[in-house]
Amino acid sequence: MTVKVFHAELGTAIATGALGLAGAVGATELGYGWEESGPQPGYFPFYVGLILIGASLWNGVAAFVRHRQAQAHLAGGGDAEEPFLDGERARRLGVFLAALLAFVVLTLTLGIYVGSILYITWSAWRQGGYRLPLALGVGAGFAVALYLIFEAIFKIPLLKGPIEPLLGIY
Repeated sequence: MTVKVFHAELGTAIATGALGLAGAVGATELGYGWEESGPQPGYFPFYVGLILIGASLWNGVAAFVRHRQAQAHLAGGGDAEEPFLDGERARRLGVFLAALLAFVVLTLTLGIYVGSILYITWSAWRQGGYRLPLALGVGAGFAVALYLIFEAIFKIPLLKGPIEPLLGIY
């Protein structure tokens, strides 16, 4: 599977346009006009949303124009468009995003400390090429650093999940 630059640009234009539309529609619920005391709460988000929609339309049209030029260049015997994301890079990106999603699920179910130990250990071992004992040490060291910085120094409790009652914390 190869993602072309055209598809990436078009997808980005659609995504940013949707965000701008969501912002503008949400701002209309707050009011986007002027009152005697100044702008209503949705004034700036509404116009930022409109600017984002306009920029997205501009980028979408520019992507189509560049794609047409590349197709004409290719028909004339020129080089094909450079791929944005080839199969191997797409696989690596998919593995990274799956691991990140697993980290979020682990953090929500088991707490930040267990989730970070497992995520960092797996990332260092499988993606970084470190030996498993060293990767486990890095993951555990990161969890200890999290605890010391947030819990001990700044007194900010982090999500501990089921280990909190097991350890008798708080």
